[in-house]
Amino acid sequence: MSARAVHGILFDHARTARIGLPEAVFSEHKSPEALLSLLQGRGLDPSAPLLFTRLAPELFRQLPPELREKYRYNALARTAYAFTLPKKAAGRVAVVSAGTADGRVTWEAACTLDYLGIRREVYEDNGVAGLWRLTSNLDEVNSFDVLIVAAGLDGALASVMGGLTGRPVFAVPTSVGYGMAKGGEAALACMLVSCAPGVAVMNIDNGYGAACAAARVINLLARREGAP
Repeated sequence: MSARAVHGILFDHARTARIGLPEAVFSEHKSPEALLSLLQGRGLDPSAPLLFTRLAPELFRQLPPELREKYRYNALARTAYAFTLPKKAAGRVAVVSAGTADGRVTWEAACTLDYLGIRREVYEDNGVAGLWRLTSNLDEVNSFDVLIVAAGLDGALASVMGGLTGRPVFAVPTSVGYGMAKGGEAALACMLVSCAPGVAVMNIDNGYGAACAAARVINLLARREGAP
C-alpha cells in the first residue's frame, strides 16, 4: 500500500514489513481536527489496526458518542484502538511496576501489548521499600519471557529485578517523585548506571517504547517456533 497523507500526516505503511511493528499515532500536540479525522477514518480500518497513544481523556470525551463506542480507550494509559493485531500464539510479557503512582506508564505498556496481540500480566506495587512484595511474585514473574519494569524516584526496582531474573528486562523510568527526582531524570540516571548487567533502559515515561521492545523479542520467539 502506498503512503498517503491525512491532515499532513504521512503514514509509514511499510513499517510492519520492515520491523514487525505497525505505526502508531502519538496524539499529544496534534490538533483536535487532525485527530478526529484519523479516529473517524484510518483508525477504523480493521485491515490495519492503529494505536493512538497520549490521547488525553478530555479530548476523547469530546468525541461523538457513536465514535467513542467504537474504541477501546484506557483513560489512565491514554491509549485507544478499535482493533487489535492477531493474537500471538507464543510469548508472554510481565509488566512490573514499583507502585500505582507509575500507573500511566505501566498501563500504557500493558495496553500497547494488548493492541499488539501479546499476552501479558501486570504486577503493581513491587517497590523496593517492601521487597517482600516483589519476592512473593518472583516465581510467577520469572515464568514470563520478557519483563517490563516501570519505576520512578530512584528507579531501584530495575536493578533489583535485573539481578533476580535471566529474562530480558526493559526498564522505564517514570516522572514520579519529589524535588531531586527531576521529573524522572534521577530514575533514568540510576537505571543507566545499574550494576545489573544487560538491563535495557527506555526514555522517561515511554511505556509504549518498552512494549515495542518486548514485542521484538516476542516476534523473534514466535518466528523461531513457527507460530504466527
